[in-house]
Amino acid sequence: MLQLAPYAANAANSRGRTYQEPAPPYRSEYQRDRDRIIHCAAFRRLEYKTQVFVNHEGDLFRTRLTHSLEVAQIARSIARTLNLNEDLAEAIALAHDLGHTPFGHAGQDALNHCMRAYGGFEHNLQSLRVVDSLEERYAEFTGLNLTYETREGILKHCSVKNAKALGDLGNRFIVKTQPSLEAQIANLADEVAYNNHDIDDGLRAEFITVEQLREIRLFEEQYRLVTEKYPELGSRRVIHEVVRRMINRQITDLIEASRARIQAEAPATIETVRSLQQPLIGFSEGMRKQSLELKRFLRQHLYRHYRVVRMTAKAKRVLSALFEAFMDEPGLLPPEPARNEAALEKEQGKAGRARVVTDYIAGMTDRYAIAEYERIFNPSQLT
Repeated sequence: MLQLAPYAANAANSRGRTYQEPAPPYRSEYQRDRDRIIHCAAFRRLEYKTQVFVNHEGDLFRTRLTHSLEVAQIARSIARTLNLNEDLAEAIALAHDLGHTPFGHAGQDALNHCMRAYGGFEHNLQSLRVVDSLEERYAEFTGLNLTYETREGILKHCSVKNAKALGDLGNRFIVKTQPSLEAQIANLADEVAYNNHDIDDGLRAEFITVEQLREIRLFEEQYRLVTEKYPELGSRRVIHEVVRRMINRQITDLIEASRARIQAEAPATIETVRSLQQPLIGFSEGMRKQSLELKRFLRQHLYRHYRVVRMTAKAKRVLSALFEAFMDEPGLLPPEPARNEAALEKEQGKAGRARVVTDYIAGMTDRYAIAEYERIFNPSQLT
């Protein structure tokens, strides 16, 4: 069995759960968290939520579900190599996108705009809402009742205003300290996964080209090595090999640079890690610059491609229209959200209604949001 570093998260020393439960006899506390996440409805819905390409655009493009699995694999590998808790890193990685809206970042921007008068919308905070209260599976509590450490990792970004309402969990965003190393790993694993796999999807969709990518140092170095070693290799296999090597190059750099920082800082415990002003998990300066160059390329040439922008514009209209319709006429909501809306509006007024409407829309898959839009606004759809 892997010997954990003294500064790793140890399930036996967890800060615990909101609702006390007997310890699991055959799993660690973080393994229980991972299993609860995998079995929840929000996790299954990720299969039909956009990463970059809307679900109906093709069967081979990544979704939020496949992305989350890829992040978990990367996070496990890094955590194991650094003698950290891979069960916790995996649980955080699997849960990190549970609060994402349909249609990816376009949906998030639309709901944030709709909620501007009611506190805004943050998808990381929404992920926490999903595991803390929106999932309803257990007899003795709402939510999944995850450990503090998993919840800490899920909340990787949070505004100071919202952090103040979260007590100890949100305090680090106020005083500018750090989460566990496992949480830091999940955050960087997310970045490695989506940058490199968006290259694969972008090339498959023919929104970007190999020639364009060869201007990016991280891609060009691996592309040259692959094509020189395998001159007869087919173009599709070349891309897979290049992307695989790019991921390996970044992970290797991340591990080596992080190990050096950990050794220099020599934290005694996880609480020492939490007290630091800067994260210990990260790339070397050279790789950080290369990764930033890749991110800028993707933002300019893939995420702002006119066909992606067209889909983004449609998505914003769909979700904004749904929000306005449900706010104007709560009777349009299905029974369960309608019951929640009535209860929360009685307690919080119109802001309570807005929050329930947002919870309902954020939980939709791409295709369900499109179908709901048709049911409400298309006269031929009578139910």
